[in-house]
Amino acid sequence: MNNFKKIGLTALAASLVSVSANAGEISVAGGASINVEGFSGEQLNAGKAYTMGNQLTFSGSGELDNGLTVSVSFVLDQGDDTTAAAGPFDSHSVTISSDTMGSLKFMGEGGSTAANAIDGSAAGDIWDKFDGLTNASGQTGNGLATTDSVTATAGNNAFIYTSPELMEGLTLVGSYAPQASSAETRASGTGIGVNYTGVEGLTLKYAKADIVNSTKALSGEQTVMYASYAYGPVTVSYSNFEGDLDTANKDYELTSMAVSYTVSDELSLTYGMEDAEQEGSTADAEYETLSLSYVTGGMTISAGMHEAENANFGTDSNQDIEKWTLGASFAF
Repeated sequence: MNNFKKIGLTALAASLVSVSANAGEISVAGGASINVEGFSGEQLNAGKAYTMGNQLTFSGSGELDNGLTVSVSFVLDQGDDTTAAAGPFDSHSVTISSDTMGSLKFMGEGGSTAANAIDGSAAGDIWDKFDGLTNASGQTGNGLATTDSVTATAGNNAFIYTSPELMEGLTLVGSYAPQASSAETRASGTGIGVNYTGVEGLTLKYAKADIVNSTKALSGEQTVMYASYAYGPVTVSYSNFEGDLDTANKDYELTSMAVSYTVSDELSLTYGMEDAEQEGSTADAEYETLSLSYVTGGMTISAGMHEAENANFGTDSNQDIEKWTLGASFAF
């Protein structure tokens, strides 16, 4: 009798494994990095800093009987979300898609709007490299980093929709961020964007989305434009981000340009510059970068020199900062 039970359980287990395999596939992709950076500037309180990055992305997908494809993604990233409740776990989402309807993604955490789905400025967010710096002369961090709209996301439990191609290279994007508290302090937000890649080498993106922050005063609207053109080994990029908040002296504009040259399949060089304006400030913040990247196998070696002037939208000499970076990242 026990032998029959064993045979029956073994057959049941095999059938369950078979059904799971037919329903979809689970894959894991990962990455790790080792980085070092250093700063120079008037009375700057920051020496060399070594950091490590690590991330695992679990993905699964399967096709339903009605032709829809459902996929799920879950990110394990120790350095990204360190709250006690979340621990090392980060962005997770479910996507429903088909060739005719496009894709609808529900983001339980790490949501995007139609505007910030245009990921990063043309020069790679040079301004973001100067966050968190302090010195004895009163320079605290990076003024643009305190402008809440520059990195405004949809937060948790948000939707983003991407249409199928309406014509060659043309797609639409829509987003919805739900209201998370009373209407007096925070309302829901929507966004819409368009992407075009119908001409070889050319990429055009435009989007406008509501900024949904913790209070109504810190909420507003974000507009993003991005263009790049690649000709042979040279790629020229331009972007413009604008944020309009209800709070006085919080509106900003970030203009970014970059030129990249691909020396070989392994080596590339990039020069970029950014200009940030904030309402009511005495000076624009200006940034420059020169970086190189060398790829071999699954390893990328990167190095860069970065410079900020008037980083806190003022003209004091302690707001002029230089930074160098060196890193190695590994994909597996």
